Amino acid sequence: MTTTQEREDLLAELRGQNKATIGAVLGSGTIDKATERADGTMEATIRIREDAMAWEPGVLIMPHSGVLELTIINDDKNTHACLLPSNGDKQFIGLLNHSKGSATIELDGPGCYWYGSPAGNDEGRGLTAAIVVTGEVPPEAKLDRPAQPRP
Repeated sequence: MTTTQEREDLLAELRGQNKATIGAVLGSGTIDKATERADGTMEATIRIREDAMAWEPGVLIMPHSGVLELTIINDDKNTHACLLPSNGDKQFIGLLNHSKGSATIELDGPGCYWYGSPAGNDEGRGLTAAIVVTGEVPPEAKLDRPAQPRP
């Protein structure tokens, strides 16, 4: 068992260019929640900080399924990309160094959706993250069976 300080020290060893940043993303990266607008669509900003090789936030929570408008910022000195999940097809956004892009995606069911940068070996060096959709599945996706006990 590690102490909180030991954990932070170990994570610091993983962060940065050409380090094992992916280890810092899994279960220990930053986390944020998408903002819901009055019309039910959601918005959020994700970014790559300079020399971080990690998405911030590493986990983005959507309070329910639906449409998410993303602003994607690359603060790094290197070119990256963003391959996002969306119903029916994926979306690809090229990100030159110090650039910004946007994407509108739709995720229609609860679950964990991974995204990353397929450029070079970015994913192997840590540029992967997750969008977690919370909430219930739509009625048409539920199994036809008796109600199950809920915790």
